[in-house]
Amino acid sequence: MTTLNIDTPTAEAIAADTVAADPNEWRSYDEFAAGIDTFRLPNVDLAGTTLSLTLDDGTRIDLAFDADTVRWSARGSISTDGELSDPYDAVRVRGDVVFVNLPIESREREAITIVYSDSTHRALVSRSEIAEVAVEGEPQVGQTFWSGVTDRGEATGEVPGPSRDLIGKRNLYRYSPHHLYEHVYISSERYAWQCVQGVQRGHGDMDMSTVWKFADGLYLFCFREFRIAVASVWLHDLGYQLMTTGIFLGINGDGHAEHSRAGGHIYPIGSVDYPDVQPV
Repeated sequence: MTTLNIDTPTAEAIAADTVAADPNEWRSYDEFAAGIDTFRLPNVDLAGTTLSLTLDDGTRIDLAFDADTVRWSARGSISTDGELSDPYDAVRVRGDVVFVNLPIESREREAITIVYSDSTHRALVSRSEIAEVAVEGEPQVGQTFWSGVTDRGEATGEVPGPSRDLIGKRNLYRYSPHHLYEHVYISSERYAWQCVQGVQRGHGDMDMSTVWKFADGLYLFCFREFRIAVASVWLHDLGYQLMTTGIFLGINGDGHAEHSRAGGHIYPIGSVDYPDVQPV
C-alpha cells in the first residue's frame, strides 16, 4: 500500500472554496480540473518495458515504453497507420496493477486508457473520443470499453466486465485541498454528482456513466457529461487503500482538446439497497 503525506485543508482554504458558484455560470472543463491531481498517487516510469494486449474482439495493441513516451501500434477496432509515438502517464495503483493513459497527440481529441495486472495478466482498455460536432442531448465525448489479456503470462481469474456493484453507493472524493465532490451511483447507466468544495460549489448534474469490475475492490468508473464536453476515466480502489486514479479528456474554455490527470482519496459515506425492483 502506498502512503501519501496529506495536507489537511486549512480553515482559510475551506472558507475560500465554500462560496456557492453562480448557478448561471457553468464552469469550463479546464477551470474545475486545475489542481484536481494534487492527491493523486505518484507516477511510475515504465522505460525499457514492452506490453502487448489482445482485446476481446481480437484487436491487438503493442506498446514499447521510454521514459516519457510510448511507441505503439494497433490493429482492429483501434487501428493505427504504422507505429505512433505519444506521451504516456502510468501509476501503479496496487503492487500488481498498473493504470496507463495515453493522452494522444498524434491523433487529436482521443485518449486510450489501459489497466493491466502483472499477476492475473488481465487487462481492461477504454477509448475516449471527442466528436467533431456536438449533438444536443448527447455527451460530446464518447467512450468504448474492452477486456483483454497481456502477453506476459497465462490469464487467470475473473474476466473484467460491466458491474452493478456500485449502484446505491454514495462517496466523497477529495482530490486536493480545494476539490471535494460527492458521487451517488444511481444505476448501471447514470450517476449523480455535486461539488461540495471548489469553483463548481453548488453545481451538480446526473450524467452517463459506466462501471467495470477489474479485480476485487478495483472498479473502472467512467462518466460522460451532458452540459460540457468532457469525459473521465477513473480506477477506484475500494479496498484498503480507498484511492482513485483518473484522467479527463475534454474541450477547454478556448475550444481546444485538453487532457488532465486526476486522483485522490475516497470517503464512503453511505449506501442504499433497493427492496424489490432494481435500477436498470
